[in-house]
Amino acid sequence: MPPSSDAFCAVVPAAGIGKRMQSDIPKQYLSLAGKTILEHCLLNLIAHPRIQHIILALHPQDPWFNKLGIASVPWLTVINGGKERADSVLNGLQQARMSEWVLVHDAARPCLPHTDIDKLLALAGGNEGGILATPVRDTMKRADEQGLVLRTEEREHLWHALTPQFFPRAQLQHALSNALAQNISITDEASAIEWAGGKVRLVQGDPCNIKITHPEDLALAEFYLQRMKKTRGNMK
Repeated sequence: MPPSSDAFCAVVPAAGIGKRMQSDIPKQYLSLAGKTILEHCLLNLIAHPRIQHIILALHPQDPWFNKLGIASVPWLTVINGGKERADSVLNGLQQARMSEWVLVHDAARPCLPHTDIDKLLALAGGNEGGILATPVRDTMKRADEQGLVLRTEEREHLWHALTPQFFPRAQLQHALSNALAQNISITDEASAIEWAGGKVRLVQGDPCNIKITHPEDLALAEFYLQRMKKTRGNMK
């Protein structure tokens, strides 16, 4: 299938363990409003009219995914993830040749508004990719190893990086491959592009697009999901 400029592919790395959730199973399989967090994430992405396919990177010995109702849907390709996030994303990009530009989204972000996806997709065909982000609002402190404040950091021009992150597939694949080959620490897709000398556009996103990391995040995510469902219902 030739690459498409109208429809896009998303890569979702989900091979991690998520130890901070204090759970016996990875956080993406915890229940949230009647489905797993992962199901909410994937179903929300594929419901966007311009996302045609999703590449899901799982741990090679994942025993949970095949028990889900979406395990065999045609719009989803499941692949083996790697040791680190960057490895999983790179594996996904190698399977995403149907799309010139690719979204990479966290499996633990189920509350992504479609309006934010629209803002990212508007970058397609331009000279730079971009990421969803929110400006830092709180006072930022730099601490030492004992948890004592070293200094207050200037928060002007500081942003919280979110996902999806959206780049030309070939550019991102090249940046990740080279960074991994040189043992560069890659924390997100944008950091690989930055290291390779590319430009990354910050696209202000909705703060509801939280990453579920701690147990207390589940209640907030459920609230946002209910709000999103109500908003979409009113738009019909």
